[in-house]
Amino acid sequence: MHLLVFATLFGLFLDAGDALQIQCYQCEEMKHNDCSTPEYIVNCTVNVQDMCQKEVLVKSDGIHYRKSCASSGACLIASSGYQQFCTGRLNSVCITCCNTPLCNGPKRKRPVPSAATSNRRALLFLMAPMLLHLMSCLGF
Repeated sequence: MHLLVFATLFGLFLDAGDALQIQCYQCEEMKHNDCSTPEYIVNCTVNVQDMCQKEVLVKSDGIHYRKSCASSGACLIASSGYQQFCTGRLNSVCITCCNTPLCNGPKRKRPVPSAATSNRRALLFLMAPMLLHLMSCLGF
């Protein structure tokens, strides 16, 4: 019985971060407008697209933006592959990845931490002492 109670509680803590859905700005080839207004907000695919991606392209007619949801693997590979082309000069391409809601929008002066930005590891780290105490009380 004690093991069942422990397994149930532990399972609840593990599941707390499993189905997080991130929101990102999404647009294609926006010129002079960085598409950071509410009409460009989309819900990313749960458990697949876990990051926001932002591309800034410097072209002869101005700065162009592409923003989207992305999987962490694809985004990190793309951003590292284009790092050498991120110069800020003509024909520059900069790709950045981030994993908090709407993080591919305008830069904030001081980000305010929220419950939505916590991840499963942080939750487990905070709950571990309580779980250990519960286990000792139950005789484990």
